[in-house]
Amino acid sequence: MTSITIQKTMVQERGGVVILPPKEYKKLLQQSMPVHYLSSTAASKLDRLVTTSMREHRLDKTRKINSLRDLD
Repeated sequence: MTSITIQKTMVQERGGVVILPPKEYKKLLQQSMPVHYLSSTAASKLDRLVTTSMREHRLDKTRKINSLRDLD
């Protein structure tokens, strides 16, 4: 059996280490969502909207609804 040596400082700098079998890694890759980067004024507006929404959610200024009818 082959052993692997991992430096403690490297683990601390990177925030940890995960060791997975190849099949499980491929499964995780397939389940992950792709990341899209936008660059325009519309993207900037969307970024501000998301930031504002996250802040309001943190401050409990949002409400939980069961359906769109509850928005009235």
